[in-house]
Amino acid sequence: MPQKKPPRGKIVRRLGVNLFGNPKYDRILKKKPNGPGKSPKNRRGRKISDYGMQLLEKQKVRYCYGLSEKQFRTTFFEAKRKQGVTDEIFIQLLESRLDNSIYRLGWAVSREQARQMVSHKHFKVNGQSTNIPSIRLKPGDEIAVRDKKNIQAIIRERIVNSGRARTPWLSADNDKLIATYDAHPSLEAAKPVGDLQAIIEFYSK
Repeated sequence: MPQKKPPRGKIVRRLGVNLFGNPKYDRILKKKPNGPGKSPKNRRGRKISDYGMQLLEKQKVRYCYGLSEKQFRTTFFEAKRKQGVTDEIFIQLLESRLDNSIYRLGWAVSREQARQMVSHKHFKVNGQSTNIPSIRLKPGDEIAVRDKKNIQAIIRERIVNSGRARTPWLSADNDKLIATYDAHPSLEAAKPVGDLQAIIEFYSK
């Protein structure tokens, strides 16, 4: 039986950062800056262990991309096996997922919603319909919204309302609802929410 996910508000409070981009979580952090079940009094002065800090950083990135522990761990060790700098390869594997790219384009309000939309075959990659959110895009791959007027209207409205900054490694024609994955992002461009070196140390134990 799959493990039930904790409410997003609790995740944000526990990790101390808005992982999901919705302004309401900024308000929650401002109103309740302490983790669930922790008062300001019993939290003050407590020093977190190295392991605890590494776990915290891992959870920030894992929850941000909406992956299970198994998916996240598998992706990390795939990055570690590849030739190159592990932390940069790791973030590139996460960022190149189809569901993440759709979220980055502003075509979905969250990665979870992007995943659902892919599952319902609302998108094509290089002209082929797909229902696999975890597909990895390669530089030059094209993403397009399928020719369904109701879905296209919803996505156009989301683009207008998203206010999301342009993602440098994605280019889009929002009139035609076509986008291209131009390149794998650098670590600096991707701006991960957590310390990837801490994650490397966590999985090296």
